[in-house]
Amino acid sequence: MGKIKSKYNVFRQKAQIIIYGTNTKAGRLFDLILLGVILLSVFLVMMETVEGFDAKYHNQLVFVEWVITIFFTLEYILRIISIDKHIRYIFSFYGLIDLIATLPMYLSLFFPGTRILSVIRALRLLRLFKILNHPKFTSQSLHMKQALNASRGKIIVFIYFVLISTIIIGSVMYIVESKESGFTSIPMSIYWTIVTLTTVGYGDISPQTPLGQFLAALVMILGYGIIAVPTGIVTAEFAKRNTNQETDLNATKTTCSSCGTFTLNKEAKFCYRCGNKLNNNN
Repeated sequence: MGKIKSKYNVFRQKAQIIIYGTNTKAGRLFDLILLGVILLSVFLVMMETVEGFDAKYHNQLVFVEWVITIFFTLEYILRIISIDKHIRYIFSFYGLIDLIATLPMYLSLFFPGTRILSVIRALRLLRLFKILNHPKFTSQSLHMKQALNASRGKIIVFIYFVLISTIIIGSVMYIVESKESGFTSIPMSIYWTIVTLTTVGYGDISPQTPLGQFLAALVMILGYGIIAVPTGIVTAEFAKRNTNQETDLNATKTTCSSCGTFTLNKEAKFCYRCGNKLNNNN
């Protein structure tokens, strides 16, 4: 009994290194395979909506999708048994994504022809963030999150200004233009303002009077500024924090030699995932 348990523990450890070890050769190979399978799965989801392609290769598409589903099912089971805190993973964000992305083909046995199941399979793209859980990507995503939080106040004020501007401009356009031009109400005029301000320009509504066209030109010019301003705010914060924290981030990062998990907690003595003792001198 002890020998079987020992083999099971060895299997768990190997599975953990392969699945969670981003710094090991086997872990990187597994991530590449997983990346390829996810992209293939999403490609098949898109091609299934093409009637001519689906009619010609429907059986092949179903077969490949079942192979992919079985692969994801085995991977999901291995992720659960290879870590100690099973419940924490199952109810985590990525754990729920893994489960939801695996279910559609099984549900299709009971609810055939449901289009929403195809859309659910596209959620597998979210798993790419897990694959990119590399120290370099983790540090950059941390910088981006901090930059967005620091820019939150400025962006909220800016959005408030844009909303006020669209209401005012829409109301003015309702007065300037006639109902025959499509400006039948203030909400419809605000819709036109938003479409024009974002430089989308559907063309379903367009001003006909010279004054309306002049205002439309001003809205178009204003639209370029609206696109640039929030981008500039976040970029400035990101650049500032990226410069200030680059040295500290490199000094505090620690990578577990056992499973490859990356952490920024310089006070940590043991890996939170596998329990291996960390070398904080890295």
